[in-house]
Amino acid sequence: MSGFSWPARVYWEDTDGGAIVYYANYLRYLERARTEWLRARGYSQQALAQQPGILFTVVSLQVDFRAPARLDDMLEISCEPRAEGPASMRFLQRIHRTGAARQLLLEASVRIACLDARTLRPKRLPGFLIDADPAGEPN
Repeated sequence: MSGFSWPARVYWEDTDGGAIVYYANYLRYLERARTEWLRARGYSQQALAQQPGILFTVVSLQVDFRAPARLDDMLEISCEPRAEGPASMRFLQRIHRTGAARQLLLEASVRIACLDARTLRPKRLPGFLIDADPAGEPN
């Protein structure tokens, strides 16, 4: 599986009273980057819930905060997916501030389980998530 990055800007709504990104909002950036990774491969979560009837859920998360993001910062959120068992994947994710002041802000390890949309029981990862060429395109 290949890596992926997605750009984002820090808006007022993402910050606390000091114009610094509120810690829980980093999880939103991570989630959106994983969703955009999937979308870049030609799949939407809504369509996958319908056919083949799968959902994804976070089952574990480790986050290391390195430095704060601030109002109006441009960010790059990366995803490096790895299959981890028949029904789960792990995403190694990083958030960097971009531009001349490029800086690592956050590192995370996010374990995702694949579930049957009807029963919410674990379901084998579909082949298109595992069998991708290095450019991130489905085989």
